[in-house]
Amino acid sequence: MRASYALGTAALLLALTGSAMLVGAGTGGYEPVPFRDTITTGLTDTAVQQVRDTNASIPRAEVFYAQYRYVVGYHGVTELTASLADPATERQLGRPLAVYVSDYTGTGVHLQADGTLAVASAPGSDPGWVRAPDAVYVVDSRARTPAGAAVVPFADPGTARAFADEYGGEVVDWATVRDRTRSAERLTEASFRADVRTRTAWADERVAAARPLLDRPVSVTVGEDAPTLAAAIAAAPPNTTVRLPPGTYAGPVTVDKPLTLRGAGNDTHVVGPGNGTVVRATTGRVAVADLAVSGVGPVGSPDPANVSANASDWDYRVQIGYGYGDAGVALVDAPDSYVRDVYVRTPADGVLARDADGSVVENLTVRGSDEWTDGFMGVMAMRSRLVVQDSTFVGGRDGVYTHLADGIVVRDSHMSSQRFGVHLMYTNDALLANNTARDDSIGLVVMTRVEGNALVGNDVRESGYGISVDGAESFVADNVVVNNREGIGSASVRSRYTGNLVADNEVGMGAGSLLPTNYVVGNDFVDNDRHAAARLGPLRVWTHEGRGNYWANAPGLDRNGDGVLDRSFRATGAVDGRVDRAAGARTLAHSPALAGVRVVRAVVPGLGETGVVDTAPLARPVDPERVASYRNATGGVPA
Repeated sequence: MRASYALGTAALLLALTGSAMLVGAGTGGYEPVPFRDTITTGLTDTAVQQVRDTNASIPRAEVFYAQYRYVVGYHGVTELTASLADPATERQLGRPLAVYVSDYTGTGVHLQADGTLAVASAPGSDPGWVRAPDAVYVVDSRARTPAGAAVVPFADPGTARAFADEYGGEVVDWATVRDRTRSAERLTEASFRADVRTRTAWADERVAAARPLLDRPVSVTVGEDAPTLAAAIAAAPPNTTVRLPPGTYAGPVTVDKPLTLRGAGNDTHVVGPGNGTVVRATTGRVAVADLAVSGVGPVGSPDPANVSANASDWDYRVQIGYGYGDAGVALVDAPDSYVRDVYVRTPADGVLARDADGSVVENLTVRGSDEWTDGFMGVMAMRSRLVVQDSTFVGGRDGVYTHLADGIVVRDSHMSSQRFGVHLMYTNDALLANNTARDDSIGLVVMTRVEGNALVGNDVRESGYGISVDGAESFVADNVVVNNREGIGSASVRSRYTGNLVADNEVGMGAGSLLPTNYVVGNDFVDNDRHAAARLGPLRVWTHEGRGNYWANAPGLDRNGDGVLDRSFRATGAVDGRVDRAAGARTLAHSPALAGVRVVRAVVPGLGETGVVDTAPLARPVDPERVASYRNATGGVPA
């Protein structure tokens, strides 16, 4: 690779970016670098951990781009070709100067029982490299990665044919692989919105399936047919209801058959001794409704008798620390269960769902600790695709915390005075919709390299970060983020941010990813101290297909009447970035001197500014009614 750059600057950037390898301007050669030194994309953190645990091998790629200072590493050939096929990649990073892929020639590559690749030469090690146009590829074989079918590259055609003879598939060249790539159309707004509709429909179906659990016939009434709640559960036949009249009932209890426990509202109290879970369900189709729970054990204390996780699992510590603690209601190996109209006062979890796919939590209220450091989660979802809706979480650590809860839906709920309102970890394809968050460190946060999460129609205010998104292929749309330190923090890649109102924040939106592949278009930025911030990395272009975003008070005129201003807007610029708040900034932005600087930067190599630019800023708000409503509520002056 080229390696001529100032050592001091390189040292600083390497420290700040996890040792990502810089592409310099020296010798003109492009040689592969250690994969750990690239800006990597293409697999979730969960998948990477699974690969490490099994000594599997995943085909990789490295690309040197003309306008990008780092080497980009891809997990998977299909991820590489999808990126190369996306016009936004070349627009942001420049044309690819050199492309390398893994070379499985001479490695003794074979398939493991689960279809993943392994190499015999040094189990767990990486194969060498070959230039992508010089390789041949086995497609449609039985080889798999955690992300799906694997395309396996070889420098030697004979070795490739032998692999295809043994494991199926066809040997093709580089041009054919590129022609077969996934289309960038899956990242369109229409595609994302279709996914939101699909997830919404699934959640609606789960709720409709859960509600009949409250219609089971009453078989036992506590205090009439049985002296205690535990005795009533033991006596009740499956698929019936245990009725709890107003009063106080002793916990803990375990429900080991499909039953409904139904109280009379907040006048029905189930109280534990303060050192464990109060109500535990250990089978599917259990319902707990219309009662209050207290006397839960201390924060996050795991019960060793219930820990079944394998100590070799990559997430063992997470499982122990988060998935086996105490809760007001615990759904453990209890799929298709239902918790509704339950109030929990707890220093630990309100509801813990572990291996409880398809369960629904509705109208739950959890009151946690006043200091989040002393509390735990309103809902803790581990390996459970839940629906959490119409619920309220106040205090404690996180409103909803997820771990390997792919497809979870959290909607129409309220979170306040917590560390995080909703906290997605190692969770893909979630839907967070129409929630409100107030006075949290972060309202909604997506962490780890995950994929396909949608955050739509949420309202987050008066928090540290409003919405913070990591991972890939996320959809952040139609949210309102107001009066936060930073409205939206974007550390994601290949994601789409659209239709958001970003107003009255210290920083409207922060661009945190070093791989500038997001679509940020059709948003309204109003009354922020700084509309945008970019900590590191290249220039991000927040424009797509000739349209950008609305920046209140942005300089320029709509001379063509097409709704687009006649000059670019540098959202992170020293002048443009302050036009909505700093007196005189808008006048200065129109000055001939700055106009000259913009021209020089456009034509003189090396004078381009990093940060954020919108090349087609909108002359009018995307959602005028919402902007007007915000201004009326805050007394702001229309731009």
